Amino acid sequence: MEINQAAPKFQDVSIAPMHTAEHILNQTMVRMFGCPRSKNAHIERKKSKCDYQLAEAPSAETMEEVERRVNEVIDQHLPVNIDFMPLEEAGKFVDLSKLPENVSETLRIVRIGDYDACACIGTHVNNTSEIGHFKLLNYDYADGRLRLRFKLTE
Repeated sequence: MEINQAAPKFQDVSIAPMHTAEHILNQTMVRMFGCPRSKNAHIERKKSKCDYQLAEAPSAETMEEVERRVNEVIDQHLPVNIDFMPLEEAGKFVDLSKLPENVSETLRIVRIGDYDACACIGTHVNNTSEIGHFKLLNYDYADGRLRLRFKLTE
């Protein structure tokens, strides 16, 4: 079952572009570094942050490449779709480690084109063309944790 309605009624739709950008950032970090998705994220409309566990600090050039790749995905104008599927089926292709123990047998999966798929209850845009431009504000690395701070611009 596919639904192209991005926002549950109980959520703040003003963060939909930022939250969708976070999904793209997460997948970019997974692909570039082989790390898990962020387990500690703070998503706000104006600026956000995500933490990643890495063995070593990335170079400034590498972080510029992260920003470039996120924007490259955004610029593809990918559709953002919502699927509902059984937990067992979803577990074959999405990380379920952040889900609570008493999770429903049916999961809401957010897909960003063929780039990312993630179990999520948040608000999202319908197409990456609605996100804007991803700007990495700054980052720091300490004790295996890389913290990225970012915003979206027109």
